[in-house]
Amino acid sequence: MDQSLERFIKGMPKIELHLHIEGTLEPEMMFALAQDNGIQLPFANVEEVKEAYKSYDGLKEFIPLYLGGMNVLQTEQDFYDLTMAYLKKVKSQNVTHTEIFFDPQGHTSRGVAFETVINGIHRALKDGERDLGISSKLIMSFLRDLSEADAFDTLKQAMPHMDKIDGFGLDNPELGHPPSKFERVFAECRKTGKPVVAHAGEEGPPEYVREARDLLKVSRVDHGDRSLEDPALVKDLVAEGMGLTVCPVCKVKLKQSSIINAEGKPDMKLHQLKTMLDLGLKATVNSDDPGYFSAYITENFLAVAEALNLTRDDIVQLSRNAIDISFLSPEEKKQKHGELDTYIKRADIIEARINSSAGTLLQAM
Repeated sequence: MDQSLERFIKGMPKIELHLHIEGTLEPEMMFALAQDNGIQLPFANVEEVKEAYKSYDGLKEFIPLYLGGMNVLQTEQDFYDLTMAYLKKVKSQNVTHTEIFFDPQGHTSRGVAFETVINGIHRALKDGERDLGISSKLIMSFLRDLSEADAFDTLKQAMPHMDKIDGFGLDNPELGHPPSKFERVFAECRKTGKPVVAHAGEEGPPEYVREARDLLKVSRVDHGDRSLEDPALVKDLVAEGMGLTVCPVCKVKLKQSSIINAEGKPDMKLHQLKTMLDLGLKATVNSDDPGYFSAYITENFLAVAEALNLTRDDIVQLSRNAIDISFLSPEEKKQKHGELDTYIKRADIIEARINSSAGTLLQAM
């Protein structure tokens, strides 16, 4: 990759819109919390966890490991520490705003109170804004492989905490659990006046994206990769300005079919992100579960930039898309665009100085 583009990506102010806070659990923290809370892990040491994290045979193998990792999260402080660790990490990658998913059913089902989970996460987000300058939104997600009744019960538990919740989502394995399964739940969510989103078109067919859009009335689609299989759907999504929160490294790590090459191996060069941009889709780059995929948002940007030969204009467009489809206010979006403009101008000045210095050095030689 061109070094100037690499520098540009690393220094660029970023917005992340698809991030599962439980998916930021690094092996070292998993072991530390397990020891603190007396939890027996199916791994002898941190190295075994890292080895298990290297490759997954699709979502069916990833989800049990992901859910198993949740078991170490027991106290409000655990959720605070998990969230703060993520915020400190992405502060170093110049993230200025993040919109975070959390899965309360993954915790209440094992006896951890709803308020324990949300209070720890929310406290960290507030401290992160004050101490790190990272603004945030918190999205409560329903687990789609559980029942509609369970989702309604979770929504009831959430009602006393509406001041901490900024939106609602839908995640976990898609197949067999279409968005239509939760149409009534999302109708109730929308009554709160908060936006809704849903995972669709990751492993599920384009019809799931249509259901998310038409039945759940989502503000944006999480993943949405398989939308490209339906040209009419793509045309509609472009016309509506519907955002897609794409997670490139996740797609490779989970060995999804569309990026498998002739040798049967996942290949980032087959990712369709550049095609999405060329079609006019409001695609963005996100990390999804960076603790498990060993790639935070900067690593995702670098991976697609190199594999797909993205230009700086492509990178800027992905960043502007993230600003546009975020849950920030119009005034805040204007500010974020201004920050990006300022960064672009500063980067141009720095690159000019680097090039000038290199030219002077060559002349001296």
